[in-house]
Amino acid sequence: MRAIAFICRISAISLLVTIQAAPRAQPAVAVAQPQDSSIAAASPVNAPFDTSVQASLPAPTAEQRADSLMVQQRYQAAIYAYSKVNPPTASSWNKMGIAYQMLFDTKNATRCYKEALKIDPNHSGAFNNLATIEDSRKNFVAAERLYRQALKIEPRSARTLKNLGTNLTLQHRYSESAEMYSRALALDPHILDKPSGPTAEARVPIKDRGQESYLSARTCARAGLKDCALAQLRKAFNEGFATAKQVATDEDFEALRQTPEFARLLAEQQ
Repeated sequence: MRAIAFICRISAISLLVTIQAAPRAQPAVAVAQPQDSSIAAASPVNAPFDTSVQASLPAPTAEQRADSLMVQQRYQAAIYAYSKVNPPTASSWNKMGIAYQMLFDTKNATRCYKEALKIDPNHSGAFNNLATIEDSRKNFVAAERLYRQALKIEPRSARTLKNLGTNLTLQHRYSESAEMYSRALALDPHILDKPSGPTAEARVPIKDRGQESYLSARTCARAGLKDCALAQLRKAFNEGFATAKQVATDEDFEALRQTPEFARLLAEQQ
């Protein structure tokens, strides 16, 4: 069966929740992302009109300059800038790894994440990001261990919970996957809609994609998130997994049955 992009489905590193992946650097699907909230702070802002105020602003650090390049999606330049951070920090290594991963250089991305963990063995983002690379290589068991390690450090990371949910779907452990999606949605109701930062290719049967979307739709419906449930259900239809008859009798969608949007969606499948 033809391969498709998987890691889009696994949201990985928390940092790039704020960064849109470059169009040419993203495969076709949606779920895996790297992590580090400090990059958003580097977004360019309008310079003050008063030059005396402007002159009083401190010069940006090497890491801040690199963060700004990441925001601009200039990943190669960002890698060079992060390499100039002295002394290097766990954060700068992690973000350099993200830049490499955005360029699909998983070998150097892995090296950077491991350097981050040498400095800070409790860097949950680095564990999460390493896991997304293992997922892209179809090493699902190894990836699961890394996700769980990240969650031991940061148990309330919606992104890591979502990634682990996708990982478990790919291992056909659907009830466990649904639990992870549910926990992620409880922390962030929009986590399934967020763009995925760095992605990498993995070979995922279309049936697994449809199963993942259907599980997500049921989880959203049980949580009372109508728009999320409908969006994920539409994906499941488009991916050939769900049928109108199946959805019409699924008790998880009981609360949606009286809505016109749900009726229209089912009518479209006739």
